[in-house]
Amino acid sequence: MDVAIIGTGYVGLVTGTCFAELGNRVICVDNNESKIAMLKKGQMPIYEPGLKEMVVHNLKESRLSFTTDIKEAVKNSKIIFIAVGTPPLPNGEADLSFVEDVACQIARHMTSYRLIVEKSTVPVETGKWVEHTLRVNLKRKITFDVASNPEFLREGSAINDFMHPDRIVLGVETKRAQALLEQLYKPLGASIVVTDIKSAEIIKHASNSFLAAKISFINAIATVCELVGADVVKVAEGMGLDARISAAFLNAGIGFGGSCFPKDIDAFIHIAEKAGYDFSLLKVVRQINEAQKVLAVEKVKQALWLIPGKTIGVWGLAFKPGTDDMRLAPAIDIINALQAEGAKVQAFDPQAMSKARNVLKKIAYCKGPYEAARGADCLIIATEWNEFKTLDLEKVKRLMKQPIVVDGRNMYDPAIMRKLGFTYIGIGRGYYHPLKRST
Repeated sequence: MDVAIIGTGYVGLVTGTCFAELGNRVICVDNNESKIAMLKKGQMPIYEPGLKEMVVHNLKESRLSFTTDIKEAVKNSKIIFIAVGTPPLPNGEADLSFVEDVACQIARHMTSYRLIVEKSTVPVETGKWVEHTLRVNLKRKITFDVASNPEFLREGSAINDFMHPDRIVLGVETKRAQALLEQLYKPLGASIVVTDIKSAEIIKHASNSFLAAKISFINAIATVCELVGADVVKVAEGMGLDARISAAFLNAGIGFGGSCFPKDIDAFIHIAEKAGYDFSLLKVVRQINEAQKVLAVEKVKQALWLIPGKTIGVWGLAFKPGTDDMRLAPAIDIINALQAEGAKVQAFDPQAMSKARNVLKKIAYCKGPYEAARGADCLIIATEWNEFKTLDLEKVKRLMKQPIVVDGRNMYDPAIMRKLGFTYIGIGRGYYHPLKRST
């Protein structure tokens, strides 16, 4: 099938590349000329495991192409996916100006039937407005369909998520649109949920908000564990074996970040308020997540007594392992808070160093985790990269000025760390709640 993807961010680039891998002819469009120039050479603007190899392969097979010309894409494609950004406005509402602009351009270049599909994360009723925008900007009487096909890709495992999805959601209003999308996705052999456009739009926000709620729930449990002397890792294990709950997203830590959960929670709160409902549950989810970063800083302060002049090593900067994405990464707020207290920060991340330099200033960027630990009064683990799990911890202890570890992702076993001589502080792993002790 002939497919166009408008927008080559994380979602658009992975989606377009995977559709090409399935044998479709795909044109990816972006107005960023330097990004398109890179992609034409098989160079990646983002880090996503396996993506570069797949892009290069499909470029060679002439199934995947990149352009800045949206007219070319509309002309040569039957199905057009809108995968542009929907960043948050100051009030939390999604900014849909990019979606509207793309819809206008598509309409102006259409000469025959096209199926236009929302792939961006958008609030409910966006489909209605996309349809309206297309209709008022058409130069001639042309039939078209609008559909919603929300994405459920996790950064760091996006290709696997696309190729082996739990489900595919199709929000459609006509049999023609349904048939086209079912044909496109047929090679995946996945379960397909067919519904109306509004329900599909809600499914995306509801799914992300629920997962964020699970994370904040276990982080709240972690605080209780610290106050009473329980171990949240064991509590989560006991909970997760219940099939009704499952272990996914029950890892306590310093909170979630990235471009999805924080933005989608804010947007869903606004969507609900606009409809007349106070989604107070999600407001608390958001509050708990912000509190985790404050608690991480307080743990460092409790362990060191005084922060000014101290050197803090940080392992991990990206919001999660497997990506170089720094958007709303918890490490940003934690490092900024420590710097405001007078700390010197030295950090390492396997993939996010380049992007981190754009958002974190006046910190020392190290060549590796051992260098980040050298001379440190305290070491914070902010991202649970696998390579941190196999380091020589005895060497790490020797390198540090003070062997204090604040494990923001509960990567290590407290008993082993303490046996090695570390002052080990995890999240919810026994008696340790700095805000309680400081009052």
